[in-house]
Amino acid sequence: MSLINKAIYVSSETSRLRKVLIHSPDSGLGKVVPSKAQDWLFEDIVHLDTIRRNEYDYYVKLLLYFLDQDKIKGRLAEIDTPKSHRTFYKPDHPEFYCSQQVVELQVLLMEILEDDAIKSQLVASVCAIEACSHEVQRELMGYSPAELARVFFSGSYNERALIFPPIPNFIFTRDIGIVINDHILLNKPMKEARKREALIAKYIFFYHPIFAAYRNNIIELTDTQHHFLLPNDTEIEKVTLEGGDVMVVSKDHVLIGVSERTSREAAAQAVKHLFARDVVNKVTIVKIPNKRDYMHIDTVFTQVKKNVWVMLGDFSNESIKGLQTDEVHRALHIGPHKADELEIIQFNKKDITKSHYFDSLEDLLIDISVTDLGCSAGSVRIIWSGNNEFPFDAREQWTDSCNLLAINEGVVLGYDRNDKTTEAFREAGFDVVNVADLIVELESGRVHADELTDTLILMPSAELSRARGGFHCMSMPLLRD
Repeated sequence: MSLINKAIYVSSETSRLRKVLIHSPDSGLGKVVPSKAQDWLFEDIVHLDTIRRNEYDYYVKLLLYFLDQDKIKGRLAEIDTPKSHRTFYKPDHPEFYCSQQVVELQVLLMEILEDDAIKSQLVASVCAIEACSHEVQRELMGYSPAELARVFFSGSYNERALIFPPIPNFIFTRDIGIVINDHILLNKPMKEARKREALIAKYIFFYHPIFAAYRNNIIELTDTQHHFLLPNDTEIEKVTLEGGDVMVVSKDHVLIGVSERTSREAAAQAVKHLFARDVVNKVTIVKIPNKRDYMHIDTVFTQVKKNVWVMLGDFSNESIKGLQTDEVHRALHIGPHKADELEIIQFNKKDITKSHYFDSLEDLLIDISVTDLGCSAGSVRIIWSGNNEFPFDAREQWTDSCNLLAINEGVVLGYDRNDKTTEAFREAGFDVVNVADLIVELESGRVHADELTDTLILMPSAELSRARGGFHCMSMPLLRD
């Protein structure tokens, strides 16, 4: 069950997706209890069987039709029957689809755990950060790679006794690392709940053969010098970065967000590394309000095609202008506008001392389309969350109307619950199709994946949206055209 394939390369947010790293919801999601939900970064508890069968399984099927059709075409009637027990989707089952293009994180972990030395190191490391007894550590060494991987993800082997807390956020694979051209930028999560994710990801990227040719191209961020000697209430920032705050908009230009989860210090380190290694020539820092509403920059905007973006209207030119001219609002200091905390600074490797500022996010996105991607200024379009209508703009941004995954230029995946945003896509000339209908068409051959253009694919979302992440979050592109 080898997934060895050397090619990784990403220099765009929208070009044809060829290989992606995902993790299907495991039983750890079903162990989130109300008293721990917020500690584990969930707003609510979700129904595991619904999130799997009725929602995420459609995502897997669609990705396979686009990236590895031979794994699924002609098998729909077989893989979704009740008697199949979803074995097609289970990474530790012999009937798992096991694609080299739709790469399952749990399979990569199982494969590196076949090496006894790596297994011993990773067990010791996980037990150290989880403060386990030596007895538990010895017990884990007796587990098979499949059993141990299941424990590392869900917290238990037999689905009853918990050895560790679950790590339910691992479905958001973009946060563990980002491929920037032929380099991999690893994350440093802010929340304790994600520390085990970062450790497992580090072992996979350094030790799995799929990444062997890129080990010297892995970028790690470090804590500030002597950080361990500083008091807990120090003014010095921690170094934290998550992949939802990194966007590769062209081969020479990367956006890095400063947000609730990514610190200024981490952004500064990332700029330094990217320039020193000649990975890119331009980095734009996008500081957004430090609020749970936003979390990462990809909850505020994502790219649909070279000249089309989806975005929250709070950061538009009109909104910024209104903020600057509303003298009464400013004088009384009543509820400062969200955009009041927006700051956008662009650095160029040729002369890092000369930075360029943007007044609004809308201005930045237009500049990227024109300057970096060669579009005419008049062709650039912004599709607004909730069709820019209150209160739908904020409601739908909360359920990830701006967090879309492009699987080809102009072909994006989004949640079916964001009705006003869907309306805005239609008004912009996009076709809108339900994923269940599209899969039938792909299976029959009436529609071919590469023939789709300007299409919003609506994905079921009743439970997935409650996990606070869209399909941009649930994907780590490894290879794009």
